Amino acid sequence: MKVQRHADGKLRCAWCPPDPVYLAYHDTEWGVPLRADNALFEMLCLEGAQAGLSWITVLRKRESYRQAFDYFDAEKIVRYGAAKRRQLLEDPGIIRNRLKVEAFIANAAAYLDIRSSKGSFSDYLWQFTDGKVLRRRPVYLGEVAQSTAHSDAMSKDLKQKGFKFVGSTICYAFMQAVGMVDEHQRRCWAAARKHK
Repeated sequence: MKVQRHADGKLRCAWCPPDPVYLAYHDTEWGVPLRADNALFEMLCLEGAQAGLSWITVLRKRESYRQAFDYFDAEKIVRYGAAKRRQLLEDPGIIRNRLKVEAFIANAAAYLDIRSSKGSFSDYLWQFTDGKVLRRRPVYLGEVAQSTAHSDAMSKDLKQKGFKFVGSTICYAFMQAVGMVDEHQRRCWAAARKHK
């Protein structure tokens, strides 16, 4: 499927439905380079929360996730005890899956270890693309990759460092989300944007 035209007259990637939440995400975030440590940590966790579900489910719960997980303050998350974990599993604002909740906590510890040893979570992640935005302009939706050698390498290293829900497909979706990969389809209006 090629790009589609929306009610506002703009051509957008075929995966983007005419939902206001999705339109805002596609137009302002997806494929835009993100380099702030905390924001990258948040997005990596949220991509993991998507596993087995649709991304729109996570997007609609994003603000609830931020409130539930102390705005992704890793130093607070690693101190969550049994009572807080029970509270999270009863929170209808997030995906109440025990493995995914526990993964956020494990990821917070791994994130802090990387920041402590490397100085920057952003620098650590962006090394997998040599600090550059990788651009592809597929014509058809079916040409958009599901994983690559870059996401394979990221996934393997993240797992070794203790991260959970970071398979190669999740890592590739993350790389697209945070602009390490810019894979807007050809003729999508956002494909003309320039990023460093």
